Order: sequence, then structure tokens, then C-alpha cells
Amino acid sequence: MSNHRPLAETLRPKNLDDFFGQSHLLNTQHPFRQAIDSQRLHSMILWGPSGTGKTTLARIIASQVKGHFEQLSAVLDGVKELRAVVENAKKFQKIGKQTLLFVDEIHRFNKVQQDGFLPHIESGLLMLIGATTENPSFEINKALLSRLSVYTLNALNTQELEQILQRAFKHESLTLPNEVLRMQIISASSGDARRLINIVEQISLSGLTLLNTESLNQLLQDKISIFDKGGDVFYQQLSAFHKSVRGSSPDGALYWMARMLVSGCDTKTITRRLLAIASEDIGNADPRALEITLNAWDVFARVGAKEGNRAIAQAVVYCAVAPKSNAVYKAFNQAMAEAKETPGLPVPKHLCNAPTQLMDELGYGKKYRYAHDESDAFVRGQTYFPSELGEQAYYQPSNRGLEIKIGEKLKQLRGL
Repeated sequence: MSNHRPLAETLRPKNLDDFFGQSHLLNTQHPFRQAIDSQRLHSMILWGPSGTGKTTLARIIASQVKGHFEQLSAVLDGVKELRAVVENAKKFQKIGKQTLLFVDEIHRFNKVQQDGFLPHIESGLLMLIGATTENPSFEINKALLSRLSVYTLNALNTQELEQILQRAFKHESLTLPNEVLRMQIISASSGDARRLINIVEQISLSGLTLLNTESLNQLLQDKISIFDKGGDVFYQQLSAFHKSVRGSSPDGALYWMARMLVSGCDTKTITRRLLAIASEDIGNADPRALEITLNAWDVFARVGAKEGNRAIAQAVVYCAVAPKSNAVYKAFNQAMAEAKETPGLPVPKHLCNAPTQLMDELGYGKKYRYAHDESDAFVRGQTYFPSELGEQAYYQPSNRGLEIKIGEKLKQLRGL
């Protein structure tokens, strides 16, 4: 049994032979593996969820490079610590050794701090390996990102986790449990090797004489959620929720809603997205989707989360099974694009008001026909666009839901 050193640190692989997972990067045909084996390394970003081996890979790479290894944490360190690293790197450069700098959670450095790496990467003073759980496209300065290779690490699969589980139980001199309990532990780890090892360490430290489903559940009841409201996992789950509603899968939508709620997501975040969906993906095919979602939000505000979440779930199901149309969304985008391209076109005089005598004399508001004076409240032949642009038809209703009727009416009106 480990005494003071965490089990995850004790079991950390020292070489690639003991490393589990990331076979897509570590097969001998991949440039990443070839670079490690040949010791022709370059600055890079390792992007992936927690517990996938980013820090371990960086240390293995450092052991391959016969140079100087430095490590910073963007949570704990800043510009002062980076300057110290640079000064040390200059000393090692004089004796022919390159410095490999590993920066954990590099996305937590702001854009100005990230700029501090650029001159030292370009000069060859530092070889940078950054680890991040966030999408580098959004979180890493573009100038810095252009100088780095990005390698994506995947959450570990069941087979890889079971290998790590066996190794951890053996190290702690514990009897490997039956398959049901092993799968329960693996499921609780959510693809995170560190979390898996920490669970085994908890089992070892707890001194459980009888490991069964009930005692394991009790041990795992306070396990840390993988939901991060500011992180990439959050956006992936929210995206899955959106796409489930858009794809008319009430079951998928409810699952992702539940996943986010269980992980601590604020219901308002989910409801805001649902309102956007009601407009973007349902639109006038079923205008009640907006109304029902707003009503559900009102119920949530009045009765609280326990009962209110049911109202939100009701709105989620309604939106998922509603007829879909993005016709308004597309029409608005088209109108916005046209407006940006034609900012100087004047408003036609017949659509202008004439609040002054001069404007009246210049013809402002002349020839405008008031729709309510017409027999069917529709002015035949009246135009509503700048003459240089001509009349446009951005909105093309779908053949679903209420838009079937809307389309029939528009066909008639535009024909006239």
C-alpha cells in the first residue's frame, strides 16, 4: 500500500511500453510516435479530457530528450516563473542542452501571457508542450497556435481502463472484484485513468472487508462530476442536447438534459439553449414552441428546480417532436449578409416619413399606400426594398407544420 505518495503518481508510466491508451497516436506509423522514437521533437499541444495521459506523455517525451526539463502550471504560475525558466534555459543552452517546458492547463494563461512563449519557441530556446482540456482553437492565441502541432487524446476505453484497474488492484494487493463490480468502477471513472486509480486507492484506504454493489455505491457517492460549465465538455454536452432536439429525438434530448443537470449545470443554461432552438430550428413550423418554452421557464421560476425541471423537460419533449424549420433563421442570415453588403442604399422615398415641410415638398412619403385602407389589407405592387436591390424573397417556408399554410399565403401574396 502507498504511504504518502498518491497511487496515481506511483503508477504513472515511465515509458511507452507501460502506457495505456492513445493507440491512434502511439502506433509506429504516426508522426507523433516517430518523433518520439527519433528524438526529433517539436513544440506541441496535447488536447484531451482529464486523465488521458497528457502529463505522463510529456514526462516520457522529456525522458527521451537528453535535455533540461521544466514544468509550469497555468493555475499556479505566471510571468515571473516563466522568466526564471527562460533564464535557466539560456544557461543550459550554453552547454548544448535544449529546455523542454511542459505547461499544464495552458489554456488558463491569458492571451498576453501566451504571447510570452512566442520569441523563445521561435529562437529554439524552448520546446513547449502544452496540455489542455479545452479546444485550442478557442483558448490558445492564434499566433502561438500556428507554431504548435496539436495532438488530440481520447478518453480511455473500457479495455484500457480494465488493464489499469488490474494493475492498480495488484499494486495494492487487493483481490480483483467480479466483472459487475469492475464495470461499476470503470463506469464511475468516466474514461479518466487518474479517477479510476483514485477509486482503487479509496477502496484500499477504506479497508472494506466486503466489496459489493452497495458498499461500492456508498464509497462513490461523492465522486467528482466531470461537468465543467466553462469547459469543452460543457459545450459538447450542450451541443449533443441541441442536436438531439433538432433531430427530433426526445429521448436523446432528455438524456443530455439529465446528464447536464446531474453534473451541476444550471437549468437556466439549458432553457436558454432551448429558446434558441425554438427559434432557430422550429421557427414558424410551430410558433407555440417558443411560447411553451417561455411558459416552462416561468413555471421553473415560480416553483423551483425540483418541480420546475419537469416543466422544462416537458418543453424539451415538445420541441423535440415539433415540426422543424430553419427557414426564418436562414432568411434572417441572408438579410443580414445583404445589409452588410449594401449599407449605403437609401430608404425609398415612399417608405419615409415627412415630418417637415421641406421633406414633404421633396416627395418623402408620397405614393405610399396604407395597407389597412385596402380591401384585404394588402397593397398590390408596393415595393419595400431599395430600388437598386430590387424585391427579395429571403423567407422560404418549409413544407412542415404551420409553414405549409404560411407558404401557401406567401405564394399568393408574392404572386400578386
